[in-house]
Amino acid sequence: MTTHPVRRLSLGALVQGSGGHIAGWRHPDGRPDGQLDFAFHADLARTLERGRFDALFLADVVAVWGHQLDSLSRTGRAEHFEPITLLAALSLVTEHIGLAATATATYNHPFHIARKFASLDHISGGRAGWNVVTSVVPLEAANFGFDRHLEHELRYRRADEFVQVVKALWDSFDDAAVVRDKATGRYYDPAGLRTPHHRGEHFSVRGPLNISRPPQGHPVVFQAGSSPTGREFAARHGEVLFTSQYELGPAQAFYADVKARAAAHGRNPAHVLVWPGISPLVAATETEARQRLGELGDLVHDDVARRLVQDNIGDLDLSDRPVDGPLPDIPESNRSKSRRDLLLRTARAEGLTIRQLALRFATDAAVAGTPEQIADHIETWFRAYAADGFNISFPYLPGPAEDFVDRVVPLLQQRGLLRTEYEGTTLRENLGLPRPAARDRRLQESGR
Repeated sequence: MTTHPVRRLSLGALVQGSGGHIAGWRHPDGRPDGQLDFAFHADLARTLERGRFDALFLADVVAVWGHQLDSLSRTGRAEHFEPITLLAALSLVTEHIGLAATATATYNHPFHIARKFASLDHISGGRAGWNVVTSVVPLEAANFGFDRHLEHELRYRRADEFVQVVKALWDSFDDAAVVRDKATGRYYDPAGLRTPHHRGEHFSVRGPLNISRPPQGHPVVFQAGSSPTGREFAARHGEVLFTSQYELGPAQAFYADVKARAAAHGRNPAHVLVWPGISPLVAATETEARQRLGELGDLVHDDVARRLVQDNIGDLDLSDRPVDGPLPDIPESNRSKSRRDLLLRTARAEGLTIRQLALRFATDAAVAGTPEQIADHIETWFRAYAADGFNISFPYLPGPAEDFVDRVVPLLQQRGLLRTEYEGTTLRENLGLPRPAARDRRLQESGR
């Protein structure tokens, strides 16, 4: 009989100023100015910390958040803070919650990323997390002088080397190498310096990094990839895995698969946490919760519905298609393949129109119901080994986040699923993840 280690439920919050729903900014109780309001973000971070969340997560693209500027003008996603800057500021108004952000491995250099996240880890006292992505939004490529993204497999191969270099840079100094000894005049011990001297297919980086080893050793590595290539990448590098899973059976299969892949790479599967995304909407009754969810759907403009589908399934133009008509044939795409395939299977199987598919996409992670129903959903998935935790996106803000913390979190605590106090001072400690040891000097200097 297989035995499992003691598990703890972990929670992350995907924070977007106007909320996760595409029309959240239009909700009567939403904050359309939230994207660039620091006080708003600070209040939200403190609310999440009160709810004993493990991490606050900022998704990011290095472009306006969309594919076409005309439809983007009808969403609240045309502007957002640079995430590392915002997280550094939030570290000063919080004490425990982890601070994670997306940074692309396609349009950055390893030295930049290593330095930024090491700095955030020091500033926050060991609470930084890096979500590694390879970029899928076409407008990102154009901002860096390219007509289109690199091919899917090449992006991941480049990202694999990217992460290895970043980790080597984080290990530039032994933990005790920086001594700052005034009496001897020695700032750091040369014997503790581990210059990477990396030379690979995509990067040549001498090092060392110009900041001492982060408090966590390495900031926690987050990753979101469900394609076979993405799963292998996650199994090698990811410590917290975001995933889009909406049914228990497939979620269990994904969970088992990535844990097995991690084990095949010599990793402890318990140190690879799986976080499906959910978007909870709490109300006194399930009927009221679903009514509120439907009201959000009514706020989605036709142009946004077309673009929402188009942005997620392929390089095609739906602008002249009737929004209440069927999907056309979809060509192959260089975008995120797992998400695209899931959407197409759903649309074909259920005969969805463009509008219906858009609204399905806008609410695919929704869990609308009473506090007890939402707590039941979380507990069922956790105990069934479909999730170690959840990446929670609130449909609009701040109300649904406050409702979750005030009405669902106490139920999870009463059931013994969620902490009542933080276990440690770093993100790793609270997630139950080990602190990485520094790499062996011989491997470091060989560039491996």
